[in-house]
Amino acid sequence: MIDLGYALSRRFPDPPQTDYRTADVQALRHDLFCGDVYIAEGEHELSTPWGWVPVLDFAWALCDITERLDQDPLGSRASRPQRAELDFTQSTEMLRFERRFGWVEITADWAPRLPPLSVNHGELRREARDFLHDLVADLVDMHDELAGNPVVWNLLARFPRV
Repeated sequence: MIDLGYALSRRFPDPPQTDYRTADVQALRHDLFCGDVYIAEGEHELSTPWGWVPVLDFAWALCDITERLDQDPLGSRASRPQRAELDFTQSTEMLRFERRFGWVEITADWAPRLPPLSVNHGELRREARDFLHDLVADLVDMHDELAGNPVVWNLLARFPRV
């Protein structure tokens, strides 16, 4: 079972003057809600150790990646590997995703000695969307005005729960 999670950083708080209702894509994806994230499957975990990862951007990018990994018309029958990368813009580190058949191997540049995390693509897609919706709900609990942001509405509509 895949577990996705996050912890917001106390070292990198959002600017106090932030208007969450009108925050644009740039702010939502790169400037707000910094912390750390993890992907785990059983005992195996890949987690960021920096404290400055834009958590909403991670959830958004992960949903994008699961869709990109599903573009081959053969779907889970495709033997040709399908690849995607999630880069962390403030560093050179990346999460790398490679799908063969219905399985996705995830590796982290900052943890080269760890074996790849191997997860079912359908489960990763479902968990990524659930994570996005749960994260937004948590963020709205902290910042009520975020619920009125049209960028957030569009994001949740683009990636509904499965």
